[in-house]
Amino acid sequence: MPQALPPLIAALLEANRYPDPATCVELVETHASWLLLAGAFAYKIKKPLVLPFLDYGTLAKRRDCCEAELRLNRRFSADLYLQVVPIVGTTADPRIGGTGTAIEFAVKMRRFAEVGRLDRLCARGQLHAKQMSALAATIAEFHAQAATAPAGTRFGDPEQVLAPALANFAELAALLPGSEEQTPLTWLCEWTRSEFDRLAPRFAARRAAGRVRECHGDLHLGNLVLIDDQIRLFDCIEFSEDLRWIDVASEIAFTFIDLVDHDQPGLAGWLVNEWLSCSGDYDAVQVLRFYAVYRALVRAKVAALRARQTNGDSSQARHYLALAERLAKPPPARLIITHGVAGCGKSRAARRILLHDPEAATLRVRSDVERKRLFDLDATARSGSPVDGGIYASDASELTYARLYALARELLVANWSVIVDAAFLEGNRRDRFRALAAHTNAAFFIVAPQATPAVLRARIRGRLHKGHDASEATLAVLAQQLSRTQPLRADERDCLLQEAVYA
Repeated sequence: MPQALPPLIAALLEANRYPDPATCVELVETHASWLLLAGAFAYKIKKPLVLPFLDYGTLAKRRDCCEAELRLNRRFSADLYLQVVPIVGTTADPRIGGTGTAIEFAVKMRRFAEVGRLDRLCARGQLHAKQMSALAATIAEFHAQAATAPAGTRFGDPEQVLAPALANFAELAALLPGSEEQTPLTWLCEWTRSEFDRLAPRFAARRAAGRVRECHGDLHLGNLVLIDDQIRLFDCIEFSEDLRWIDVASEIAFTFIDLVDHDQPGLAGWLVNEWLSCSGDYDAVQVLRFYAVYRALVRAKVAALRARQTNGDSSQARHYLALAERLAKPPPARLIITHGVAGCGKSRAARRILLHDPEAATLRVRSDVERKRLFDLDATARSGSPVDGGIYASDASELTYARLYALARELLVANWSVIVDAAFLEGNRRDRFRALAAHTNAAFFIVAPQATPAVLRARIRGRLHKGHDASEATLAVLAQQLSRTQPLRADERDCLLQEAVYA
C-alpha cells in the first residue's frame, strides 16, 4: 500500500501556498526527493534520508545539497534552475518563500514538457541521428569546460575506478544467489579484474591528462530533454563527489548503454562516434568498454534491489547482466576503408554502416575532420587552401593519412571495428591499411560508392552552398581527383562490401 505523505508535502499540494500562480499541484516522488509541479515551476524537496551513498539527514545538509544542485546544474541549464527557496511557517501551514525561519528548502526550477525527455522520445521512435549529433557536441563542450580533478584528490585514481566495479559483484552475488545468475557474474568479475589489470596505467594516464572532470554523473536518457529543438542536460548528481568526479569516458558510456538498452544500438554507436569526433578524445575508446560494462552492472544491481524491495522477479536484473556480457564480448573487428572522389557518397555509406551496426561496435575516423584537427581548425572551418596547397598540400595529406592510420590501429587493438572515411585514391595507401588489418587480425573491406559526373558535381555544389560540412572539396578538386584516381585492382574488388555500395 502507498505510504501516507508527510504533513509538509501533503500541505504543499495546495496551490495557494506558492508565490506564483498555480491552479493545481502535481506530485512526483522518487526514492530521494519529492517534486512538486505548480504552475510554470517545479519545486524539488529532498527527503530526510541517510543512505550509503547519500546524506540528506539534517536540514543543514539538505540546504547545502540544494545549493550544490543549483550550482552544478546551472553549468548547462541556467535558465531551468532558478534558485533555492526556503519553506517557512509550520509543517501543517507552510509557505514557499517569504520571511521567517526555514523549516525546509527546495530547488525552484522552470518546468518543461516531460514528453520532450529523450527516454520518451526514444519510446515513441522519435529519436534520430541528427539529435545524437547535437547531443554529442553539447556533451563534448560541457566536458571541455568542466573543472578538472584537482591534484592530490582520489578522483580517477585506478583504485578508485576498481573499487565500485568490484562492489557491484559483491552486492549482486547476494542479491542474485541463483545459479542462473552466478555463472555470468563469475565470468564478468574475472573479465573486470583482467581488464583493469591491463588498463590500470591507462586510467592513471587519463587522470594525469585531465580527462577526469566534474561531470554530470547520471547522464541517462531520462535526464536529457529536448526544448525548442535543443537537447538539454538536467538533474546531475549533487550528493556524491565520487559519482560526479569521473572520467569523461565513463560519462558517455552511461548514455551509450542506455541507448543500447532502448534497442537503439545504431544511435548508441552514432553518439559515441560524434562525441569522439567533437572531442578528439580517441584515447577514451581504450576504456569505454570497461566503463560500459560497469554501467550495465550498476543497472543490474539497481534492478535487483528493486525486485527484492517489491518481491518481484529478477528478470530485469538478468537482462542487464546479459547486456554487460554482450558488451564485454564484442564481435570480431573489421577494418573498412572508403574509396572514391568527392561527392560519391563515402560518408553516406559510412553513416549507413554505423547506424545499422546491431552491436554498436563500429567507430569512424574521417579524413576531413582529422585533417582540420591537425591544423587546429574546427571541423567546419574554411581553411582557404588552394587545390593541392595549404592543408591539402602533399605533405599535409601524408600527415593526415598517418594520423588516420595511427587512430585506426589504436581502435583495432582495443577490439573495435573501424571505418576510415577518406578518399584512398592511391593504391599504396589502400595497401597500407589492408596490411594493418592483417596485422591486427581484423577482416578487411572496401566501400566504393559510385555516382555519375553530373551527380558528383550537383552534390558538391549543394554541400558548398550549405557550408556546414567538414569537406572543402570544390569542382576544381573533383576534376583533379578524377584525373589521378587509381582504380581498385582485381584483388581489391574482392574486398568490396557490396551492401554499402550506392549508385
